[in-house]
Amino acid sequence: MLDALKNSEITRRLFAFNSTTLSILAVLIIIGLGGAIFLWNSRKTQFTTRVLVYGSLCIALSFVLSYIRLFRMPQGGSITPASMLPLILFAVMFGPIPGIVAGFAFGFLQYIQGGYVVHWVQVLLDYPIAFGMIGLAGLYRKNITISILLAALGRLVIHVISGVIFFASATPEGTPVLVYSLTYNGSFLLIEVLICSAIAIIPQVKNVTKHVQGYAKGI
Repeated sequence: MLDALKNSEITRRLFAFNSTTLSILAVLIIIGLGGAIFLWNSRKTQFTTRVLVYGSLCIALSFVLSYIRLFRMPQGGSITPASMLPLILFAVMFGPIPGIVAGFAFGFLQYIQGGYVVHWVQVLLDYPIAFGMIGLAGLYRKNITISILLAALGRLVIHVISGVIFFASATPEGTPVLVYSLTYNGSFLLIEVLICSAIAIIPQVKNVTKHVQGYAKGI
């Protein structure tokens, strides 16, 4: 009986190990393909002095805002006073590729600031890659609300993948891992979207947004 229990426990652990390993390999393949596509498309993008200066300013502003944490989740993730918005405006102004690069750099700063670490692949997913997805705001540059939603959706997808692979043990009993990861990450990102959208319609900020969108049409 004891031997049977030991064998079943070993089998369970091996299965869990193999599942995690396969998941990590799948993520690495996706990252590799995404990186290849990104590098191919980035050849068409010029990183001028103007792009670098604006990018640095937006990263710095987002980093300062990220220090003001209105609420911090227990396993990573926090609610801030629209720390994504400067990066979103940068992506709207210069397009998705520069936006992804800026978000990628900001993600590393977020990790240095106090990242939650369980695995090196998880670090890549939850920080540089997830925040790099903010650059997707540059895919639609005519409506700031849609740009904000694209940025948040990109982050959400990556955070959910990370949650399913690396934080399954934190899932309450009886709750599907995907549902828990989606709920956990969606909760703070939804509030971030609402805050960004609310600030974006403030008259002064709205004027800046219109200027950014007008600039985007001219490049």
